[in-house]
Parts: sequence; structure tokens; C-alpha cells
Amino acid sequence: MHVLPYLVAAYVFLIGCYGLATSRNLIHAVGCLAVCQSATYVLLLAVGYRDGATAPVFSDIAPGSRPVVDPVVQALTLTDVVVGATVTALLLALTVQVSKRHGTVDPDELRELRG
Repeated sequence: MHVLPYLVAAYVFLIGCYGLATSRNLIHAVGCLAVCQSATYVLLLAVGYRDGATAPVFSDIAPGSRPVVDPVVQALTLTDVVVGATVTALLLALTVQVSKRHGTVDPDELRELRG
């Protein structure tokens, strides 16, 4: 098992978290959150990858004759992409509404939201 995909996923996640922590703009924060989400794609695909494996289509081969990749991990990755796109769209819509109501996308200037 190779460790490189896991290191790439951790690096992308940490870069997204750093951008999220240092963001002074809500749109930038949403983009950084999307970068954090993309690290999960790399992680899921790294978990499901197998050397020398083929696609899990059994029409032309006998079951068990050669290794195949895990289709469940591929389905989870596709679901993760859809959920990530939905969350990003929702957060961008909320950012537009905050901008319309308060006239800014800087989190420090949103005094009415402080407790």
C-alpha cells in the first residue's frame, strides 16, 4: 500500500483548513471549505484503489479470476461529490443573502450576528 495518496489528502485538507482559518471573506471561506471537501475525494479513492485491478464488470470474466476495485468506494466518492456541490451552492446562496442584508462579506463587520 502506497502512502502518497494519504499524504496528498492530508496536505490538501490542511491547506483548506489554513485558508478557512485565515479567511477574511465569506466567499473565500466557502472556497476553502470546498478544498477541504476535495481532500475526502482523494482519501476515498486511495482507500478503494488496488494495484492491477480492473473495473468491477463481470460480463466477460469469471468471478474471482482477477482482482477488481471496490465499487462501493467509487459510489461513496460520487455521493461525496454531489453532497459537496450541494453544500457549496447552499453556502454561496447564504453568502449572497448576507451580502444583500448587511452590505459586506467580511465576517468581522457583521456586528448584528454577534451574541
